[in-house]
Amino acid sequence: MPKDVSRLPFFVGLLVLDLYLWSSLKKYVFLYHKITIFFVILLYWLPALALIGTAVSSFFIGLDQWNDTLRTYTFGTILVFYVAKMIPLLFLFLNDFFRLIRYTIYMFTPRSKKQLDDEFRNSRSKFLRQFSLITGGIFLGSLLMGMVKWAYDFKIWSHRVRLPNLPHSFEGLRIVQLSDMHLGTMATEKALKEAVKMVNDLRPDVIFFTGDLVNYATSEAFSFQHVLADLKAPHGIFVTLGNHDYGDYKNWESKEAKAENMQDLYDYFDDLGWTLLNNDHALLERQGKKIAIVGVENWSAYPRFPKRGDMQKALKGTEDIPVKLLLSHDPTHFSAEVVTNYPEIDIAFSGHTHGMQFGIEIPGVKWSPAKYMYKHWAGLYKDNRHGKPQYLYVNRGLGVIGYPGRIGIMPEITLMELAT
Repeated sequence: MPKDVSRLPFFVGLLVLDLYLWSSLKKYVFLYHKITIFFVILLYWLPALALIGTAVSSFFIGLDQWNDTLRTYTFGTILVFYVAKMIPLLFLFLNDFFRLIRYTIYMFTPRSKKQLDDEFRNSRSKFLRQFSLITGGIFLGSLLMGMVKWAYDFKIWSHRVRLPNLPHSFEGLRIVQLSDMHLGTMATEKALKEAVKMVNDLRPDVIFFTGDLVNYATSEAFSFQHVLADLKAPHGIFVTLGNHDYGDYKNWESKEAKAENMQDLYDYFDDLGWTLLNNDHALLERQGKKIAIVGVENWSAYPRFPKRGDMQKALKGTEDIPVKLLLSHDPTHFSAEVVTNYPEIDIAFSGHTHGMQFGIEIPGVKWSPAKYMYKHWAGLYKDNRHGKPQYLYVNRGLGVIGYPGRIGIMPEITLMELAT
């Protein structure tokens, strides 16, 4: 489309990289049986064909009108294949770079042109080529497994947090936190039903959902409403908004259409009976004692994300409440504003990072590329600067976005139990 013409160099670049890698592989491919050759060629060029096909089809049917599952797995598969190709491409580029250096050096030594040509043509390392292809194949297999299995391999993370000011009547309060469902890339109802059952089996007293219900538009959530309606918690389900919930990542026909999308989201939560805390709070009461659940709109320290949260407005009326639990989608809010200006917050619940959907979490090792972008990227954190503990919990997310899978960082259901 004309408005997407700026992306043309990117697509051309992908094609050039495809041709560059193919130039190294094709002579080995043609050593096999004709049927094998056909399938290898088809598999190799499938991502490029799919990319061209989606570009052409978008002229007739806009991508936002595609079935969500079809769009997710089409672009997910394209992404997976191209990411896997980056590994042999890197080795190929480095090998050719060093070959070029050697060739340049050899040019200044007394050799015939034929000898130079033979040096350049035959010096490509067989070992590096085979190693890069094997590594790329393993990475491709892992990425595909992350899409079809690990994306919905839900994991329960349990924590018991002691709060010195917690009223004794709230001892053992069971909080389940969910975050970042991204229902636009939730492949099936079956996966979400499994997650809902796991939540209900935990017998939560209260459920927190910390934003990003959808990717682009509220309509992505409509077909899942009956599944989410099965979530049960006697003290209620409380919600706050994430950056994706505002519809900012979609080109709307008008301001009115975008406003209608936002109203659809408000109505969606109302129909479910969930309490949306937009710079507001709610009070939980047990045996005459109260704690506050405070919720703010998305607040991020990064300029590219919305900064709409208003803590003063949300906290107004909670001055005499001994314990305050904050729902704030973006964890940068905690270090940038909460711990510095609002020591009365006992625990902040966030999401947003997904743990980058990729990393390693085994006993003694916790790593993800997310740590280079977010100080707090997954799990429980503690700050004691005001003489009493303030906690932040960053949920790894229930759904996926971008790459429709997970490797090492599993989708999360958080159970937090409060204690005195």
